[in-house]
Amino acid sequence: LIEEHKSEAAKLLEDGLLYRCWCTPDELKLRREAALKAGLPPKYNGKCRGRTDTPDAPHALRFKVEPGTTVFADLIKGAISIDNSTIEDLVVLRSDGTPTYNFTVVVDDASMGITHVLRGDDHINNTVKQILLYRALGRDIPVFAHLPMILGADKARLSKRHGATSVTAYRDMGILPHALINYLARLGWSHGDQEIFTVEELKEKFTIEHVGKSSGVFNPEKLAWLNQHYIKESDANSLAELLVPILRSLGVETTVDERLIKVVKTLQERSKTLVEMAEGSVFFFTDSVEYDAKARKKFLTPESALLFKALGEGLSALADFTEASIEGVFGALMEEKGIKLGALAQPVRVALTGGTKSPGIFETIEAMGLDMTRERLEAATQAIEGG
Repeated sequence: LIEEHKSEAAKLLEDGLLYRCWCTPDELKLRREAALKAGLPPKYNGKCRGRTDTPDAPHALRFKVEPGTTVFADLIKGAISIDNSTIEDLVVLRSDGTPTYNFTVVVDDASMGITHVLRGDDHINNTVKQILLYRALGRDIPVFAHLPMILGADKARLSKRHGATSVTAYRDMGILPHALINYLARLGWSHGDQEIFTVEELKEKFTIEHVGKSSGVFNPEKLAWLNQHYIKESDANSLAELLVPILRSLGVETTVDERLIKVVKTLQERSKTLVEMAEGSVFFFTDSVEYDAKARKKFLTPESALLFKALGEGLSALADFTEASIEGVFGALMEEKGIKLGALAQPVRVALTGGTKSPGIFETIEAMGLDMTRERLEAATQAIEGG
């Protein structure tokens, strides 16, 4: 490709649309600094434009920007007019023979027959330069659409100091692909008051005419809300597949099986991200749990040990280990002991998970299975009796 760039540059040079520039980087730097100090635009002053001598020294090739105004119709922002006097004679080939960005994209896009260019509105100044190059090369000028930038909460351009800025980073944070697509589409575009779109709906309804002209402000909380919606609505099997590598990063080796799918179902309603879901499910896969100190002191008592024993016996007698049958065992034990659900469920929750927060206790026990549930209840009893 670089040979094509050099060939096109040679044609422009022969046509008198480019000129050789022998100014060194140090010279250019000093001139820019002097211009800034004088309050002038730090653009190239055209020193080599009229030179007739040809020193045997490294040189760049610059494009002659002629006086006038460049006007183009932007699909989003409408008519844009730029005075050419604001544009310096741009370098198209550096002194080492490598082409610059603005020249390569024009040559490459023209060669590939690109008809539409959609990009951020921080490229408007580049677009004007590129239009001049398209005209000089005698190529068709594509249609341009400049999308508004995404800003942080402080209304500054989104950057790493605001948080993640790459798609892969959000994937690693546990954001579902379709949630991010939906959020980004809605951030700069609207279709009435609708907030949630499937990918198929976006394909059907999206039009460039409804992209906003002003910048959108990135809101992590809204993205989390949208992601939670998609987690709730997603198939548990597909979530389980996405969860496996995240669990592996937490030291949990597992595969997509019936047990993992049950675990996912217990956490779907409460997880904002897949990472949060994975972190909240680790206790299902460990051999033992570490008790929160405050929870242990409050809930792992001698009275609880008696409840654990009775509950273990009741669960072991079940022919069908389901959420409904587990709830029945709890109900019978509560009636027998004259206690409310909280007095039984919270001690059991601490025994099984190590803390006071978890999915519903009945679904947690079903996902955990009889063997692990009994082992955790027995371990908690031993911890109580051992002091």
